[in-house]
Amino acid sequence: MGFDSNAADRPTKPSRIGARHGQAILLFVGMMINYFQRVNISAAIVPMTQSTAGAPYYDWDLAEKSLILSSFFWGYVLSQVPSGLLAKRFGAKYVITLATAVGGILCFFHPLAAEGGWIDICVLRVLTGLVQGSVYPCVHTLLSKWVPRTERGFLTTGIYSGAQFGTAVILVSSGDIFESSMGWPGLFYISGGLSLAWALLFLWQGANEPATSRSISKIEREYIESLTGSNNSGQSLPVPWMSIFTSSAFYGLLAAHCGFTWGFYTLLTEMPTYMSKVLKLNVKSNALLSSLPYFAMGVLCFVVSPISDLLINRGSITVTTARKLFNSIGQWVPMGCLIGLGYMTADEKTGAIVLLTLAVGINAACFCGYLVNHMDLSPNFAGPMMGVTNGLAGVTSIVAPLVVGGILTDEEDPTQWRVVFFITGGIYLLCNALFVLLGKATVQPWNDPPSVSSTTTLRNNLQLDSRTKAPMDRKDDRF
Repeated sequence: MGFDSNAADRPTKPSRIGARHGQAILLFVGMMINYFQRVNISAAIVPMTQSTAGAPYYDWDLAEKSLILSSFFWGYVLSQVPSGLLAKRFGAKYVITLATAVGGILCFFHPLAAEGGWIDICVLRVLTGLVQGSVYPCVHTLLSKWVPRTERGFLTTGIYSGAQFGTAVILVSSGDIFESSMGWPGLFYISGGLSLAWALLFLWQGANEPATSRSISKIEREYIESLTGSNNSGQSLPVPWMSIFTSSAFYGLLAAHCGFTWGFYTLLTEMPTYMSKVLKLNVKSNALLSSLPYFAMGVLCFVVSPISDLLINRGSITVTTARKLFNSIGQWVPMGCLIGLGYMTADEKTGAIVLLTLAVGINAACFCGYLVNHMDLSPNFAGPMMGVTNGLAGVTSIVAPLVVGGILTDEEDPTQWRVVFFITGGIYLLCNALFVLLGKATVQPWNDPPSVSSTTTLRNNLQLDSRTKAPMDRKDDRF
């Protein structure tokens, strides 16, 4: 009865298509293009080290290729926390725009760096990782301002699915690019040009928050601001590092993020090599089939996220239960697929490709798990928290290719790949178990200034992690 008496204070939901959707589309495209910068080396490493007509190639051994593939993350992990703080201080729009533009310029220099040797290409990948490290903290900072909690699963997952579509597009198109007159250098030139174009577009049309948007209606602005949980003075709030680092929920989130990153990037960096050496696929077939799991993951993002939001908004399950359920689907089902993949051979191409597609595609459920959990715990500090967890998880992105390089003395030996897949499955098992045990999805007391913490956190906890309905009529449960 108490909640119903406040029905008049509930925000009015605006029309379905609004400024928040325009921002979401811009960020979706931005994620795609930033993943072009990130993934192009994984696709290009095969033709860069094979003799193909009209394109240079290099005699890099397995250890050198592993260093090239992991070097991106050396810079990536260093810039995570500083990027989150810069986004909070100066506005995420400007940080991500500058980073994307600089990354695009660096793409143009990859072919030249390769001519200088594998060390030069490693240096360039470190610099690319340094600027790319700002992407996730900036996007999370923007999402904490733009996405109402009742639409958090769908919009957040939709935006981040751009990473999967970007990966798929770069992989599926790479075969044709490699066989064109441009050769493999064309992949880097195209990535650079698109990056610069998006940076200019987002500088023109992007906005740090609803209050600074030129195209938003008053109804939509009030609706978003009332349902984000992000304090308008958030940019001036000091980050409560001590509270964050003593929170068990934070460590559950960190474990889930590390598990996802290890698995995702192990497959991302090694799948083209596995398909080429074990499944014996040619460059063009390799490119097409390597992209299939990421198309599947991108599509499944738009399947699981509405289900997650619907279950939460109808009060069927709590937010905490939803986050743990979907993260478990996203890590434990792929674990089973990788165990099966370890026993596949070149004679079982179809089965291997199906398992690879499922192992990557079902990862989409994690986007309704750990990936939105930063905003569940602290809308005001989602960006800095993402900087920390993504930075520490990024260390696994450095270690994973090096572990693979240490295991694979013969890239054509399926039994050595079995060890790689079993290790990845074990990490999925352990990390998600920690998330299930420690994870939460309620706004933490340290999200707000001390003067408003007790009342605001109590209200948010009641709304966010109870079986009561979200602040909208049942007919509006759908996004």
